[in-house]
Amino acid sequence: MSSPWSNLVAMGRTLLSGAVGLMYPNLCWACRELMGPEDGPFCSTCGPRVSSDPFPTCPRCASTVGPHLDLPDGCPTCRAESFAFDGVVRMGPYEGRLREMILQMKAWTAEDLAEVVAGLWAKQIGPRVAAWQPDLIVPIPLHWMRRWQRGFNASDLLAAALAAETRVPWTSYLLRRVRRTPLQTEQPSPTARKENVKDAFQAKDASRISGKTIVIVDDVMTTGATVHEAARAMRVHKPKAIYAAVLARAH
Repeated sequence: MSSPWSNLVAMGRTLLSGAVGLMYPNLCWACRELMGPEDGPFCSTCGPRVSSDPFPTCPRCASTVGPHLDLPDGCPTCRAESFAFDGVVRMGPYEGRLREMILQMKAWTAEDLAEVVAGLWAKQIGPRVAAWQPDLIVPIPLHWMRRWQRGFNASDLLAAALAAETRVPWTSYLLRRVRRTPLQTEQPSPTARKENVKDAFQAKDASRISGKTIVIVDDVMTTGATVHEAARAMRVHKPKAIYAAVLARAH
């Protein structure tokens, strides 16, 4: 059941979106330049900047790598790391126009933008995710208080878009954030990021995890600590494999 506050937030977003739509019929979601009525959500300049990835990536951690690097055990960034997940795909590096879009998605008024970016992302990475033959898509949850403050969880929108693209079911009830952690972006080091999210998640409904291939969804991966802890919580129920799909991978 929705709360009065969430209803008020949703009404505010609808009114704001309608007003913008009346004043600006078809603007690029990134640069706000006027486009033709038949154009997509992004202009011809911003579309590739948001969705194209010009770099080869490590299949284990999605870091940018050199074109001729041997990667059977991961790249120099992750080779010494012990992850609870088996691989990662990304839409692009956390920089430029894509980074700008993700930062804008943090605002409580940005649910429409998050849905647009999620749809674009799902089309880009859908085939790579489908190759894993997943059984279930699971978004990284927000703590209930942060979810209430923000009004929506971008990872839920990403999971829903990816589920529609791949025809794989998704659920936001399988993984729970059991404590409110300070923002990962506020942590001064990789070690601090790991400690910040340690034991922050709890997985339930073992029957939906055991023997299954799970895809965890999040917006940005930096050190992999958050996805690792989420995957570690689900490993208790013995899944077949756990992968991650993210919008962007930070350096």
